[in-house]
Amino acid sequence: MREGSLDAPERHPLAWTEDAFYDEAQLDEELRRVFDICHGCRRCFNLCDSFPRLFDLIDEAETGELDSVDSKDFKPVVDACTLCDMCFMTKCPYVPPHEFNLDFPHLMLRYRAVEQRKGMIGTIDRELTKTDRNGKAAGRMSAIANWAADTENGLTRPIMESVAGIDRNAELPKFHGRTFEKQAKESPATVDTTAPAKSRKAVLFATCFANYNSPEIGVAAQEVLARNGVETEVVYPGCCGMPQLEQGDLSAVAESAKTVSKELGAWIDKGYDVIALVPSCALMLKFEWPLILPDDPAVRKSADASFDITEYVVDIAKNEGLSDGLKPLDGGVAVHFACHARAQNMGAKAAEMMRLIPDADVSVIERCSGHGGSWGIKKENFETAIKVGRPAARQSLQSGKKHIVSECPLAGMHLGQGIGRLAEEDTPAYEIAPHPIVLFARAYGVDV
Repeated sequence: MREGSLDAPERHPLAWTEDAFYDEAQLDEELRRVFDICHGCRRCFNLCDSFPRLFDLIDEAETGELDSVDSKDFKPVVDACTLCDMCFMTKCPYVPPHEFNLDFPHLMLRYRAVEQRKGMIGTIDRELTKTDRNGKAAGRMSAIANWAADTENGLTRPIMESVAGIDRNAELPKFHGRTFEKQAKESPATVDTTAPAKSRKAVLFATCFANYNSPEIGVAAQEVLARNGVETEVVYPGCCGMPQLEQGDLSAVAESAKTVSKELGAWIDKGYDVIALVPSCALMLKFEWPLILPDDPAVRKSADASFDITEYVVDIAKNEGLSDGLKPLDGGVAVHFACHARAQNMGAKAAEMMRLIPDADVSVIERCSGHGGSWGIKKENFETAIKVGRPAARQSLQSGKKHIVSECPLAGMHLGQGIGRLAEEDTPAYEIAPHPIVLFARAYGVDV
């Protein structure tokens, strides 16, 4: 037996269709096996709040060991996991193919799947996962929705906190009536047919966030690709299922995967690559879908053809070369290496892309933002999320860069709040950009 594995981590498909997956006695046995290993190792103590909670739970037990911990006390440990995958990807020495076969995030997901099957997921949590319905509804009255969600609104935010459990201080995404799909249809980008990458074609999987909350991400991506000769089509059959994954609703994720991969497959058959505009969605397409539906050929086809937007631009630069026209960005850029970008195991592509800009001054922040999707906006989690993200916020501020950006828009927004708490009166002016591709488009002279 080796103390730790030096091999690349590999994941096993989730056996979510089998009854044993939901057997609570078997789940408890596996939780105790894994928690005992984690308690003895502690290498992950500074990644998120799950591990300090676990270690304190055991250390403060009667025997100081797991045997005197009641299983009902495991829930706070599970609830603190944001499924960022960083323990699996970067810290744990016992992930497969090591014989300990430890996959902490997917074990937390299994716990939530059991809760979901038992009807223990709250109504508000279920409703928050319905991003397409929520995006369409809020988009129709975006001015009112954004007014109500503003942290300065002393009328509506306390009500939201009381009714929905959303912390009144947590910044929330804005909604747009003109979705990315609509903007792309009304004002299509003009493709440079003389550019080096003119033979490429790609469908932009809009993602719910870029479509409803931050269409400038999609507009910037389409403009950058058009300037580099890439013919694009905007496709959005529906959400990738990441919000449902966070709540353990694996059957809903599977249905989303089937629906989206079916439409993407038709474009792939016509020679198009697939580009996801947000790293959480790219992670779903590339890795989580195939683990949930390992025998589905459409899912496999989508996974093999998918790229993150920053990954795709870097691929063009390496193979055909980028079109001329990039101009320097003043003030430098601090790039937050988002967890779901890191979990794609593709390298720091956002930073690599930003370094393609002439005279680039780029620093990389390799710490978790602490947001964790819908987890970080909850009243019981928000201050913890700010605490977890404080090192990343501090590094961003201390970088002295004018532009601060994350591939994950929610992480960037959360970092902005953390930086705001650390900033002082003499702090130089800085900008939190919605996505690196937006800054890259500006370097091309695109007004976005």
